[in-house]
This record gives sequence, C-alpha cells and structure tokens, in this order.
Amino acid sequence: MKPASGLDVFFLLMGAAMVLAMHAGFAFLEAGTVRRKNQVNALVRVITDFGFATVAYFFVGYWIAYGVSFFAPVSALMGKADPNGYELVHYFFLLTFAAAAPAIISGGVTERIRFWPNAIGTLLVVGLVYPFFEGIAWNGNFGIQKWLEAHFGAGFHDFAGSVVVHAMGGLLAVGAVAMLGARAGRYREDGSMIAILPSNIPYLALGSWILCVGWFGFNVMSAGRVDAASGLVAVNSLMAMVGGLLAALVVGRNDPGFVHNGALAGLVAICAGSDLVHPIGALVIGAVAGALFVWGFPFVQMRLRLDDVLGVIPLHGFCGVWGGIAAGIFGSTALGGAGGVSFMAQLLGTLLGAGIALVGGFAIYGLLRATIGLRLSEEEQRLGADLAVHHVSAYPEEDMAGRS
Repeated sequence: MKPASGLDVFFLLMGAAMVLAMHAGFAFLEAGTVRRKNQVNALVRVITDFGFATVAYFFVGYWIAYGVSFFAPVSALMGKADPNGYELVHYFFLLTFAAAAPAIISGGVTERIRFWPNAIGTLLVVGLVYPFFEGIAWNGNFGIQKWLEAHFGAGFHDFAGSVVVHAMGGLLAVGAVAMLGARAGRYREDGSMIAILPSNIPYLALGSWILCVGWFGFNVMSAGRVDAASGLVAVNSLMAMVGGLLAALVVGRNDPGFVHNGALAGLVAICAGSDLVHPIGALVIGAVAGALFVWGFPFVQMRLRLDDVLGVIPLHGFCGVWGGIAAGIFGSTALGGAGGVSFMAQLLGTLLGAGIALVGGFAIYGLLRATIGLRLSEEEQRLGADLAVHHVSAYPEEDMAGRS
C-alpha cells in the first residue's frame, strides 16, 4: 500500500476531532442525567478518563492491538515510509474510540464511585482489555479472523465498532456496576425501586445531539483514507439514528430520555454494518435498537437489579451486540446488502467480544473492590460527589448566596 498522503492525514485528523467532541456529548448526557449534587463529578471524570486513556493507549494499548510502539525518535516515526505521520494520527483516531469505553462505563457507575479507583479501572480497561479484543477484530491477532474466514467464508466484520467499542464498553460496565453496587437509597428493603429523576433534560438532550453529530466522524472516517470514504456509511448512519429515535418515541411513549437515547441506540447498532447494509436495512436495525433500549432499561434496573444510571448496559451493550449480529443478517445480498459477510462469523465474533468484556469487567472491578475499594460512603453519597470529591458544587454562586 502506498504511503498515506497529507490529505489522508487531515481526513483522519478531522475524524479524530469529531470523535473527541463526542466526549463532550458523553459528559453532558451524564451531567443531565445525574442529580445536581453529582454534575461536577460527572464532568470531571469524563475528561480525566480521556486523559488516563490517552496515556494507557499510547504506552500499552496501541501496541497490544497493532504491535506498534512509539518508543522511537521522531526521525523514525516520520520516516520515508510514513512522511506525513499517518500512524500517529491513526493512533489519535483510534484512541478516541478506545477512550469511549471508560466514558460508557462512567455512565453506569456514576454518583457513587470513588475517583481514583475509577481512574485505575480506566487505565486497565484501555491498556489491557479493550485493545486485546480490538487487535483480534481489527488487526487479525491470534489468527481468529482467519479461522472464521476458513470455516464460514468471511471474518468477523465490525466496520466502526458496534461490538469492538460499544458492546465492549456496555458489557464491561456489567462487572463495574455489579461490583460497585447500587446507589444508597436506590432500592427499598422489599426490593422495589425508588425513582431518581434526571437533573437537567436540556443537558441530556444537548449531550445526545453532540454525540449524534460526532457519530458521522466516528463512522464515516473509519474508512481511514479519503479515497475509501463512503456515502453509504453516512446515509446508513442517518437512517439508523432516525429509526432508533422514532421507535423509542413510540415504544417509550414520548419520554424525552428514551427519545434522545433511542437515537444513540440506532447509531450504536449500525456501526458494524454501516458499510454493507441497504439504507432500509439500516432503518430497521436502528428501529429494533431503539425499542431494545426502551425494553432493556427497566429490565436491567428491575429484573437484574443493576443500578445502571444512564442505561449504558442496554444502550451500548445490548444494542452493540444486536448491531454485530444484524450486520450478518442485513449485510447479506438476499436483503439488499453488499454481501461478503457471514452470519455465523458475526455471531461468534460478537459472542467472543461480549465474553471478553464480561470477564474483564468483573476481573478489573472485582480486584479493585477487594483491594482499595470502589464506593463512596453513604455519607459522601448523601452529600454528593461534587462536594465530597471536588469540594465545589455545579452552582457555587447559588451556594454562596444561600449561606449569606
């Protein structure tokens, strides 16, 4: 393959910037969903998680996934084979994907996790667990893709990360939420759930909109180079987003939280097959995902009794799994897709990613709970993570006025 051009570098850099902006979406979605006393903590954890993820992925994670180390002088990093530094911006682009995993987990564990154990969890997730499966899916590590292709005619296909990013993040959160336990006062002694309302619906909506816009960089720029960019990916992303939000509107009976998350559910699900399926298939994939989120949210909270604050397990976990499998269904030529995909390869690849995420989540957060602890105390939760951890509220002028 010829060296990447400066235009390719700029193309991928713009994708990285768009996905970086999505982390503001994660931050506002979380800040709008948590109670006012935890808004600062949500915002700080999302941005600092990105910082910890950057370090972990630079020194360890990218090497595990792709066998590329940056322990070399600039003359080597920008050598004749890569004069424009494409590998460096490729790292930046994929870092923004890797950092989405702790941003997803953050939404499940918010309001009661201690700051530094959360940071250590981010380092371990991005440095070890996430790149392990990323390398299998996107770099052919361990020969698993070759085995799937030999047995089923095609390898596991995940164009932009329904499974690699979203199912991994959402299912890693299962272990994190289970090991952390529910927020103080979330469940009564008889097991019934006490409602905890979002603090700011406009923040929640803003977070969803930022994520929706950035997602077109997430999906389209996954092509990697300018000459590989596809309008099909863009339109399929649009159709899945709309399918998700409309299905969530109907099934969720006009609930604004379901509507705004339904759009994200559709986008999660289309990532895997966005370069393969027909736009009508993308609409169906998104609609199923939107309905799946509306069903999955109370299922996780009430049936599984996992206090997943933002619903990241159904949104990213369930819908990501659906997206990986759906690529094998709607990507077939029989349903108008481009073909070149195998249902069995999609099923097995998705199950492999889900299994690694579940084991990794329980291992990391179980170890942290057993060694340094995970939870804020009940008194700290009552006070709120903003004051308990950061010693400032989201509205300090109001607080000062109230004391005067």
